[in-house]
Amino acid sequence: MSRQPTELPPAKVALSDDEWRQKLTPEEFAVLRQAGTERPGVGEYVDTHTEGVYNCRACDAELFRSTEKFDSHCGWPSFFDPSQSDAVILRPDDSHGMRRVEVLCASCHSHLGHVFTGEGYPTPTDQRYCINSISLTLVPKKV
Repeated sequence: MSRQPTELPPAKVALSDDEWRQKLTPEEFAVLRQAGTERPGVGEYVDTHTEGVYNCRACDAELFRSTEKFDSHCGWPSFFDPSQSDAVILRPDDSHGMRRVEVLCASCHSHLGHVFTGEGYPTPTDQRYCINSISLTLVPKKV
């Protein structure tokens, strides 16, 4: 796993809340900028098996690839590793009475979801990056 900083490094893409509100829909803003969560099973990429790259919906940075996506049946898209080790930032999240690890876009610090370890999924990393569909944009592989 990546480092878990107490303070985030400077964002490469830094906009004010008003600028993010202009760029994102209210639903996207609630998840990406306010650390919300979409309801399980409703996201457009939950059951997607299209080959391609998943980018941050806020800043378009590459985050995950379809080759690391797997069916966890948890209600959100799941990946066992980011596309590059520095694509995401992990930080402790003790909100809602739980101890979790939040996943943020390294480029713009948007909330993507959480990562869980040791759940027994048959993946190379034993990790499940549980990511909100609304945080992602799939760029299909060109044939």
